[in-house]
Amino acid sequence: MINGLHHAAYRCRSSEATREFYEDFLELKLVGAIRIAESKTGRSADVLHSFFAMADGSCLAFFDAPDQPFDFKNQHDYDLHIALGVDQPTLERMFEKGKAAGIETRGYSDHGPFTSIYFRDPNGYVVELCATAEGAGQLTQGDPHELLKGWAAERA
Repeated sequence: MINGLHHAAYRCRSSEATREFYEDFLELKLVGAIRIAESKTGRSADVLHSFFAMADGSCLAFFDAPDQPFDFKNQHDYDLHIALGVDQPTLERMFEKGKAAGIETRGYSDHGPFTSIYFRDPNGYVVELCATAEGAGQLTQGDPHELLKGWAAERA
């Protein structure tokens, strides 16, 4: 059985710009960094792997690998986004904080059981903050297995 998320890792353009967004703006503490001088295959490397902690101890992590090509682009929400849970007062505070800081800020989006706001980080990733509605139930419309089965059948 999987215990939970340890970390999810992404590439970054700049460790410092990423730290400014995730630590200074989103208020996730930088809790670790590992400099990697050798790849898993034994080749030399020069990569910084940094970790930003959330309240449950899990982390968002980033690889700064300037010598290795990567196609950074502004991601579309449906392609890739990072969704983080917050309470309603934090959601409202962060929305205003994003606007005041001149960070691309979108929202509010009512998804039924939760409300979301969205930012774009310096790497082009969409970061979603979600506040669960009081008394919210499931995150689905009916039985999720049946919904998936119907979706697949329509596309067969």
